[in-house]
Amino acid sequence: MAQLRQDHSEFINLNTRVIVVGPEGAGAFQSYWKAHDLPFIGLPDPGASVLKLYGQEVNLFKLGRMPAQVIVDKSGVARFVHYGHSMSDIPLNAELFDLLEGINKENGD
Repeated sequence: MAQLRQDHSEFINLNTRVIVVGPEGAGAFQSYWKAHDLPFIGLPDPGASVLKLYGQEVNLFKLGRMPAQVIVDKSGVARFVHYGHSMSDIPLNAELFDLLEGINKENGD
């Protein structure tokens, strides 16, 4: 999440809203968000209902949920999906910015 926080203003400049979905319950999620003053939306998903919609892997041998990044356009279509194979398998923000710029051009934004 540090990577998302670091470049949050660039996501905003690209007309993008960042939403982080996590396995914690609402209370723990809210406490973490407040303690770290995170600038984006946090969605608690302790029952994994959102993760199931996007096919995110849960691997108990790898400490639970693997990271996943999904870019959903304004019409609700998933335009990019990356499923990590480890906790460090996350695309660089620069790669996401390139994808977002392309999507914005296609949409005339």
